[in-house]
Amino acid sequence: MRAARMVAFREPLVIEEVPDPSPGPDDAVIRVEASGICRSDWHGWMGDWSWLGLSPALPITPGHEFGGEVVALGRDVKGFSIGDKVTVPFHYACGHCEHCHAGVPNRCDNVGIYGFSWDGSFAEYVVVRNASLNLIRLPEGVDALTAAAVGCRFMTGYHGVMRGGVRPGQWVAIHGAGGVGLSAIQTAHAMGARVIAVDVDDDKLVKARAEGASAVVNARKDPVVEAIREITQGGAHVSIDALGIRDTVLHSVLCLRKGGRHVQIGLTTSEEGGFVPLPMDLITSCEIEVVGSLGIPHPDYAGLLALVAEGRLRPRDLVEREVSLADIHDVFDKMTRFETTGFNVITTF
Repeated sequence: MRAARMVAFREPLVIEEVPDPSPGPDDAVIRVEASGICRSDWHGWMGDWSWLGLSPALPITPGHEFGGEVVALGRDVKGFSIGDKVTVPFHYACGHCEHCHAGVPNRCDNVGIYGFSWDGSFAEYVVVRNASLNLIRLPEGVDALTAAAVGCRFMTGYHGVMRGGVRPGQWVAIHGAGGVGLSAIQTAHAMGARVIAVDVDDDKLVKARAEGASAVVNARKDPVVEAIREITQGGAHVSIDALGIRDTVLHSVLCLRKGGRHVQIGLTTSEEGGFVPLPMDLITSCEIEVVGSLGIPHPDYAGLLALVAEGRLRPRDLVEREVSLADIHDVFDKMTRFETTGFNVITTF
């Protein structure tokens, strides 16, 4: 099969012919029909996140947002058949630890991530381990391209809004209008919230308005915290950092009203190395909640896909263009310059 292999950080991926995979007893082999190129793939390519144990061992095939068809099953896989149309949460779950048993396998003690922990979906085929738990069947009306758009960025933004406890009529500030941010904007708007989008790129803010933002703030031109407090007449009820740099973390916390909730989705860059100082006295005196958000629990995926199938959420609207394996480096270059305004999805392998 053809696969795009990362053999060195920050160098173009190499397209190679590699052996077709075979499933182990608990595995499934998926023919990949669509695979998103995610900002997380870019971080892996940059060599980031070593402080999280996520800097991939090379060589490796990146890719963790995909939809496709089951073409082979291990003898112990239950609940799936050859020909099923499926996707996966980007985070593998073991099914045995306390978090998996508690229904939050996104917190699995043995978590693995496609394209970081083992070969991912920038290839014609990908292996899904522990497939009985980690495969998600696609409902009618949700195709592979839409599934690739849902997984990682859209479902992460969706879960972040859920973690924020967003309610109709509340003001929600979303910092970063990239893939995760736009997904959170669309989700919060669908829930009846009033959304403020923050970014440094006017084109992304135009897209944010199209996805439901009531107001936008350009962080290069305007003081973010003051602007949000003025728009909301006192501060946001919920604020979501969808980027992860020092400024967005602090802006997100500082723009909240008393009793507000900060949701941290974005992971930091090598500049922060996983640590950002927080205004703890303000958090204490204003009873601000700080909440982390990672991916989505497997049991919540069906509800998300049902909303997509019903047309209430539209991840496909965020697909900027369909590309081939040969275009990956071009997309990474554009991500380096922050020039992407939506999802780039591989559909030609």
